[in-house]
Amino acid sequence: MGAGPRRGVGPPDGGWGWAVLGACFVVTGFAYGFPKAVSVFFRALMSDFGAGYSDTAWVSSIMLAMLYGTGPVSSILVTRFGCRPVMLVGGLLASAGMILASFATRLLELYLTAGVLTGLGLALNFQPSLIMLGLYFDRRRPLANGLAAAGSPVFLSALSPLGQQLLVHFGWRGGFLLLGGLLLHCCACGAVMRPPPGSGPRPLRDSAGDAPEEAEADRAGLSLSEAPPGGRTRRRLLDVTVCADRAFAVYAVTKFLMALGLFVPAILLVNYAKDAGVPDADAAFLLSIVGFVDIVARPACGALAGLRRLRPHIAYLFSLALLANGLTDLSSARARSYGTLVAFCIAFGLSYGMVGALQFEVLMATVGAHRFPSALGLVLLIEAVAVLIGPPSAGRLVDALKNYEIIFYLAGSEVVLAGVFMAVATKCCLRRSQDAPPSPGTEGGASDTEDAEEEGDPEPLPTEEPRGLEALEVPSPGAGPAEPEVEAGPGRASESV
Repeated sequence: MGAGPRRGVGPPDGGWGWAVLGACFVVTGFAYGFPKAVSVFFRALMSDFGAGYSDTAWVSSIMLAMLYGTGPVSSILVTRFGCRPVMLVGGLLASAGMILASFATRLLELYLTAGVLTGLGLALNFQPSLIMLGLYFDRRRPLANGLAAAGSPVFLSALSPLGQQLLVHFGWRGGFLLLGGLLLHCCACGAVMRPPPGSGPRPLRDSAGDAPEEAEADRAGLSLSEAPPGGRTRRRLLDVTVCADRAFAVYAVTKFLMALGLFVPAILLVNYAKDAGVPDADAAFLLSIVGFVDIVARPACGALAGLRRLRPHIAYLFSLALLANGLTDLSSARARSYGTLVAFCIAFGLSYGMVGALQFEVLMATVGAHRFPSALGLVLLIEAVAVLIGPPSAGRLVDALKNYEIIFYLAGSEVVLAGVFMAVATKCCLRRSQDAPPSPGTEGGASDTEDAEEEGDPEPLPTEEPRGLEALEVPSPGAGPAEPEVEAGPGRASESV
């Protein structure tokens, strides 16, 4: 059941993968939408605990920091136990955190339950879902990433009004209790995450000696997480040498600058609108508008990123998305009427959706498939530091200045700086280093022809894969015919040979 089309070479690109994609959709929605939707309860928490906005904002910040900062831990656990057990435990932790938070009597207890425990649970669901999605999709990976990323706006548009209604009818304690029950759906998503049927390129680790198909299937559930260094144990958990890659360093700095300001407007939006005199229900609906626009933007941008002409320039497309998002914040800093806030939400949703759809695709194209898990864990760890700085600092400024305008200016400037840095560094610092090594014929031409030879599909494959994975993985096979264990996609290389 759900085995889908078996190609013998490469991920299924369908079959049970669509169920995995649906689970990734739900997990991504909870991971990204939940910390923002919790901001609906902030005013009630401030009133109940007698705290300022900056102190209350730490709940969302800690949740996001746990989501990002525990990326390496999640990678290690997935390699040790597999995707499914980790996600099941993560769903239980996320649910338990919100349920325990409903009994909190101090802000510190909220930090430990809703912040640390729920954030950890969401992290243990988020990264394994990305790993498993990569095992099931290859040629359709950009579209699959875009569809999975659409879970964030869908859940944000639903959770924000739901949280408002729960707050009205049950108070924040009852709302947290019911949201904790809702997070148990993550366990159902984890149950879906079985290794892909048949042998794919990532499960084949170039003959590590584990011939039995059971071991191979087990490794299939872990392979993307184990893939980076090519070793068999610790080196595959976290490939720190990726930090020496100049392109990765540029991406990491970009993500740090981006994370300082990207999430601030979404977190402050509801309370900003309420302070501007917008009714509570209408203020909560603003986040839904962002979500509705984001729903369309993410799959559309993911599909565009897979086009042949745009794929080589995906870093610049990512920079453009960051610039658009930052400029939206800057131009809307003085928005006070409901109409201008709606216009801001539409523009913000478009640019935010582009950023969300492209960020992991850019990282994959930067470091390659076999180093993606380690790079992802390190990037999330770096991003966690920025998340702990950005929103709490913004909340503290709101308490001190009683003015949201400066917050939007700061957040927008940080995101604009990230976009400019990404574009300039890619153009000036990385262009020569990217052109020089692959120019012996492996960057463009060899990649395209090898894809056609390996998969047996002369035209479609170069459109989907050459720039994201193959352009970075093919140089070593292209350089010499005898290196069976170096190729990142050994299943496909050995099959073509």
